[in-house]
Order: sequence, then C-alpha cells, then structure tokens
Amino acid sequence: MAKGFGGMGGMNMNSLMKQAQKMQKQMVEMQEALNEKTLEMTSGGGAVKIVISGKKEIQSIKIDPEVVDPDDVEMLEDLILSAVNEAIRQAEEMCNAEMSKVTGGLGGLGNGLF
Repeated sequence: MAKGFGGMGGMNMNSLMKQAQKMQKQMVEMQEALNEKTLEMTSGGGAVKIVISGKKEIQSIKIDPEVVDPDDVEMLEDLILSAVNEAIRQAEEMCNAEMSKVTGGLGGLGNGLF
C-alpha cells in the first residue's frame, strides 16, 4: 500500500505546501499591484471618460460639456453606461491576465479575489 502522498510523482506533502504558500503570496502581491493600476475608457469619441481601478471601482467620470443636452438626456445616459461597462470589462480582463501569470492558467484559482 502506498504511504501518504509519496506516490505523487515524487512530490512530498511539504514540497506541495511550500508551492501553495508561494503561489498564495504571489497572488496577494499581484492583487496589491492590481489595486494600484487604473484604466481609462471612453465612449462617444471621448465625450465620456471613465477611470477604473484594478479593484473595479470607478474613480472618476468626466463628461464633455458639449454632449450635455437637456433635450437628450438619454443619449448621455447611454454614453455613460457604455463607458462604465467597457471599463469593468477591461478591468476584469486585466485582472484575469495578471492572475493567470501567477496561477499558470490553473482555471479559476484567481477568481473571486477581487
């Protein structure tokens, strides 16, 4: 009968734990680095600018005064909605790309950390 985890290609439990701790430390460091990064998204040819952090928090919204038309508030709402959604999508892509560098593409290990 095999003893413990000795049959796992020569990898012992201590080595496995060290690797897991190293990966966890790298993920925490990556998360901290991502929290410092920002992305800027625009819509309407730059009429609306959104700055979002790696934590997926909107940091600022800038609206070109020329697109503020009291008779067409719906268009402005659509521009803002479009910019915010694109900012969130880009922030998620940035986080996933950075985390896959740490996890080596081990499917979902970085998900839920942000």
